[in-house]
Order: sequence, then structure tokens, then C-alpha cells
Amino acid sequence: MPSTAVVWFRRDLRVHDHPALAAAAEGHDRVVPLFVLDERLLHGRFESGPRTAFMLGSLRALDAELRRRGGALCVRSGRPEEVVAQVAAAVGAEAVHWTSDVSPFARRRDDAVTAALRDAGVHGRPHGGNHCADVSLPRTKAGRPMTVFTPFWKAWERLERRDVLAAPERIRLPPGLAPGSLPDGPRLEDELPAPFCAPGEPAGRAALDAWLDGPVDRYADRHDDLIGGTSGLSPHLRWGSISAREVEARARERGGEGAAAFVRQLAWRDFYAHVLLMHPGNARLEFQARYRDLQWDDDDELLQAWCDGRTGYPLVDAGMRQLAASGWMHNRARMVVGSFLTKNLHLDWRRGEWWFGRMLLDGEPAQNNGNWQWIASTGVDPAPYFRRMFNPVLQQQKFDPGGVYVRRWVPELAGVPDDRLAEPWTMSAGQQRAAGCVIGRDYPEPVVDHAIERRAALERYRAAGSA
Repeated sequence: MPSTAVVWFRRDLRVHDHPALAAAAEGHDRVVPLFVLDERLLHGRFESGPRTAFMLGSLRALDAELRRRGGALCVRSGRPEEVVAQVAAAVGAEAVHWTSDVSPFARRRDDAVTAALRDAGVHGRPHGGNHCADVSLPRTKAGRPMTVFTPFWKAWERLERRDVLAAPERIRLPPGLAPGSLPDGPRLEDELPAPFCAPGEPAGRAALDAWLDGPVDRYADRHDDLIGGTSGLSPHLRWGSISAREVEARARERGGEGAAAFVRQLAWRDFYAHVLLMHPGNARLEFQARYRDLQWDDDDELLQAWCDGRTGYPLVDAGMRQLAASGWMHNRARMVVGSFLTKNLHLDWRRGEWWFGRMLLDGEPAQNNGNWQWIASTGVDPAPYFRRMFNPVLQQQKFDPGGVYVRRWVPELAGVPDDRLAEPWTMSAGQQRAAGCVIGRDYPEPVVDHAIERRAALERYRAAGSA
């Protein structure tokens, strides 16, 4: 009798360097590639139209890649703990393979699926594949999970790496299997803003090729450039349409200072996965217990101004408008807008995490949570809170001195002179008329005074820390 296995896809939507798919194809005669449309994916805590569109586009591309190899993507709807076992029973599968994940939601889901398979007499086979290395392994000398990046990075560099795997040449489905179909759902625009490309593995691999063919060499010097300088690969890493392990291997093969700096960013991604795996409570609470009583304001009007990019601080507004228009924001801008929300507006970091979770194409629980707790000074890898209070004016003057980024996303400031662009409210009435930008009419006045709110934030953090 020919043996059959199911490969349960989640956020590993590719055929190249896919340990679970490779193991199933090598160990079984027939393979059922399965994706379960769980309502919690579409309408859960971080419901996101743009990210759902990117996911569906990636799934369509995955189906095409499977069909080129003789297979097809089997799509079913429902709860995975019910559907996966039902499909396995229907096709007579001996095993179900999948790529393990680190978020509390994913781990609860996987435990439930494992139990259902055990009851059905089917083997559950989790594999690595979402990260460069096994993020469960790094430990301090005392044997504890790691909470500071630099020691993690040194330990991560020494971890064993698996070989990069080729895509299966052939995938054979069981006879009579009805693949099902993906919903129409939201669709992305035909062209995403640069540096992005269409969803799906072929587009992701093409983008990786282009990045490693030269631009990565300048990454060490240009990674803070608000326009250009970054790879645009993060949505593909989030949905696994490219493999982090393959990205790392190919970057190391490229070599050079830029590639080394890029690999270090992949280590940050693995670091936050390690942190959430080891500290699942971080998904809801501050890692640093002393800041769990930090005083936050509750001002929906200020939150909306921040979400809309109408704070009166050009760099903050440019970042938030880039996010709304493209589903992405440069990392430097993410730090500035995050600092502004938590330390100028005094709004809870969880509200920023929620908005980013809804808007980002690359919104991934471990990275989103880790980055928001980093900027709020409540998480791991702590630095004194006053070191992460970014002045949006100085940040703009340093990282967008010519105003290219700000003028791209805040066009009403196009005529403002360079020497006033970071602080347009300092223009005289005559200068405002000449620039075609009257503050309070064409562009908002600052919603807060950075200097005053910085002092207020220092008081709040100091009070919470001493308590």
C-alpha cells in the first residue's frame, strides 16, 4: 500500500528549503499539501486586510508551485484541531508534518492538533523552518533563556545550522482528492510601493536575488536611509515565501560588511522569537514587572491623530502615512513613531502594537511585540528608558536632511524650506504663505510639545521604576 502524509502549511508558504515538505516527500509516496482557513487568521486579535491580501496572494503562488510539481494546495475551512485530523483520516495519512512556531496562539493550536492526531492514531511531526537556527536552544551560562541581544547573538552564531534543502521535484496527490479553492478575499494593488514586490515565493526569490546582487553590499552604511537601503524582504520572511535559513546562507556566501550587518538583523528576528517562546506572557504584559504599573493616558483623539499621520511632527506623520499606504514602514521611522506614541503621547505600547499588527504586511507576533516593548523600554535587552526617547525633529534632521522621505509622504509640506521642514510651525506667517502651507489649516499644529512631554515621560518612568 502506498504511504501518505499531510503537510500542514501555515506561515511557511514555499516549496524551497521547507523541512516539513521535504521530509514528507522523501518519506511517503503521496503528499497532501494542506492549508486551513481558520477564521482567527482572518478576524483575530490583529485582523488585517493588507496582510490577509498578502497571505492569499502567497497561497495562490504556492498552489501554482505545487501544481508545477504534480500536486495542488488542499484548502479547507474550520478549526485546525478538527480539520487537520479529518483530512488525515480521509486520505489515510500516517503522519502530518508542519513547521513549528513560537507564539502562544500557535503553540496552543499545535498542542490541540497534536492531541487530535494522537486520538486518531496519526503521528504529528513538527519541524523547524521559520528561523535561521533552533531558537529554543540558546541559554546563559546559568542555563536560563537569554534576554539580552549581544550574548544571544554570540551564542546564535555558534548554533548548528541545517543544510538548505532543494524543492521536491515531484508531489503526488492521493487519487480523487478535491483540492478546494481559496476565497477571493482582499487583493493587493497590482504594484506595491518599492522596495516591495508581489506576494508569493517566485516574487520573493526574485527580490532576494536582486538584493544579494549588489544592494546588500551597502547595507551597513545605508540601513538607516529612510528611502532605499533596505531589502523589502520582511513580508516574505513573515509568510515564509522565502526561507530565513536560505537568506542567511546566501548572505554569508555573498560576504562583506553589508551582508554581515544584514545577517545580524536576521539574528534579531531569531532573538525575538526566542524571547516570545521562552516568555509567552510578553504577548500581553511588560517583560519588566516594574513597568506593569506604568501610568498610561487614554486619549482616543491623540491616538487617532497618530494613526492618521496628523500629529504635526513631519517625520512621525510621514512614517504613519507610509504605513497606511504601503503596509510597511522603515525601521528607523518605526522607532521614531513608537517613541512618540509611548513617550510623547503617553499612550500604552499595546495600542501601537495593535495598530501595527493590523497594518503591517510583515506583522509577526514575536517581532511586533519585541520591537514595541523595546521602544517602550519595558521589554528585554533593556537600556535606560531615557535613551529611547527620540526627538522627532532631530531624527528628521539626521536621517532625512534633504526632506526626500517627508515630502514623499506628506506632500502638503513640499514647498517648506529645508531649514524649516522638521519644524514647520516655526515659519513666520509670510513664510507659510510663500510655502503654500499654513500651519493649522494645511498642516496641523504639533499635538504636543516634545520637550514638555519628554520631561513628563521621565517622571512617569522614574516613578514606576522606583515603585
